[in-house]
Amino acid sequence: MRAALSQASLHRRFLALTSLRWLPVGLLIPVMVLLPLDRGLSLTQIGLAASLQGFVVLALELPTGGLADAMGRRTVLLVAGVVGIASLAVALVSYSVAGFAVAYALQGVYRALDSGPLEAWYVDASLAGDPRARIDRGLSHAGVALGVAVGLGALGSAGLIALGDLGGVEALAVPVVAALVLQVVGLLALAVLMVEPRARTGVRAVVRSAAGAGAMIGDGFRLLRSNHVLLWLVLVEVSWGFGAATYESLFPVRLTEILADPQAAAVVTGPAGAAAWFLSAVGAGCTPWLIRRIGAARSAGLLRVLQGVTVLAMGLLAGVVGVVTAYLACYAVHGASNPAHMTLLHRQVDGPMRATVISMNSMMAQPAGAVGIIALTSLADTTSTSVALYVGALVLAVAAPFYLPALRQERRRGSGPAVVDQLAEQRR
Repeated sequence: MRAALSQASLHRRFLALTSLRWLPVGLLIPVMVLLPLDRGLSLTQIGLAASLQGFVVLALELPTGGLADAMGRRTVLLVAGVVGIASLAVALVSYSVAGFAVAYALQGVYRALDSGPLEAWYVDASLAGDPRARIDRGLSHAGVALGVAVGLGALGSAGLIALGDLGGVEALAVPVVAALVLQVVGLLALAVLMVEPRARTGVRAVVRSAAGAGAMIGDGFRLLRSNHVLLWLVLVEVSWGFGAATYESLFPVRLTEILADPQAAAVVTGPAGAAAWFLSAVGAGCTPWLIRRIGAARSAGLLRVLQGVTVLAMGLLAGVVGVVTAYLACYAVHGASNPAHMTLLHRQVDGPMRATVISMNSMMAQPAGAVGIIALTSLADTTSTSVALYVGALVLAVAAPFYLPALRQERRRGSGPAVVDQLAEQRR
């Protein structure tokens, strides 16, 4: 940073940038499956197009994470913002499988660039300013900000859809236009609010940064091989990524089955999505309390099982009220899960490789999500949405034992200390 930011200022900037990052996502959630479905694509075609995002992330996640650590988090996030804007622009004008495939591929580039740098910047800057900073609280507050932002976006999306066609844009595409505008606003905010102590520019700097990224990737794999706790934490993302297709993509399809009307399903999905993400924020806010009571590893494992149960209920319960209730419970658990998981992850790594390790974590989730959306949408097409939900629920729950190595480590060290205490112990 050009000038040292206070902890309070850093915290506010992190939450503001997190909110602006996820507000457009909230606008897109009610329509990201229903828009291409309304434009003539089948569920299988949507699944195949959407899977490109995960495969692109698989190819680019580690190089971009290493680049963020080597070149600077702000620079990489600015590039990510431009790519994200391009992705939404392509989706807005797409009416074919090929068009949506290009949009999802660009979204994969965006996700690979965007995954990790903001959080890594916050954690490193916080520890630089205060070596005993409570990182778990900051991550929890970011989870709250994320949930509120996505909830407000989903609520706004429902309102926009209810207005019908606007200015020649069909109702289901209006939220995409709004998300595109907000993505531009977020890019400008990122340029103003996120500052780093150095900025590398010029061809030589880019070459040096690329070489540094390669070294970071190698260091990341060596850390993964030597740290079995970190390895199992990263493997959790395989289950999580695969199962995420249930609540991210199949919920509006389940509502469409019940209501027999895609636009009516979208109108219900908006308020339900808003409520779900508000409950996700509540769940994230409860995570520090849960960690203090039973520890981060126990919390994370318990929440994996609970999320599987909620997804199972989405398939078992009949009627809109039952399915929406299960969906809301799923997101409350989801909101609590991520801070617990990320707290455990940050305990395993020090500053210079933080974005790389976050990228490794995300690298596992994205291709698993690609496989999950292909498998579960195809299963929904050939059998029923409920059967696909049952399979996704099982996959989500089986990740719980993967937290056992972290639990054993936590028992040795004690479950109460903040993340920085664990890092300090590793340095000694």
